[in-house]
Amino acid sequence: MKTDNIKEENHKTAEESAGYYFNFKEVLTYFFRKKDPNRPSNFNIKAMHTINKISMLMFLVAVVVIIVRVIIRSFS
Repeated sequence: MKTDNIKEENHKTAEESAGYYFNFKEVLTYFFRKKDPNRPSNFNIKAMHTINKISMLMFLVAVVVIIVRVIIRSFS
C-alpha cells in the first residue's frame, strides 16, 4: 500500500512538471503586460526588453515555418 501511494505521488509530480514546462502563459503575457511604475526604467532595460521581444517573435516565426514545411512535405 505504501509503495502504491509513492508511485501515485511520483506520477502526479511528473504530470505537474510536464505542465510546468509547457505553460506558455508567461511568454504570451510578456508582450501585453502593463508598465510597472515601481520598476526602474532606463535605456538599457528598454533595449534589453525590445531585443528579447524581437528574438521571441523570430523564434515563434521559425517554429511556424518548420511546422508548415513538415505538413507540406507530409502531403507531397
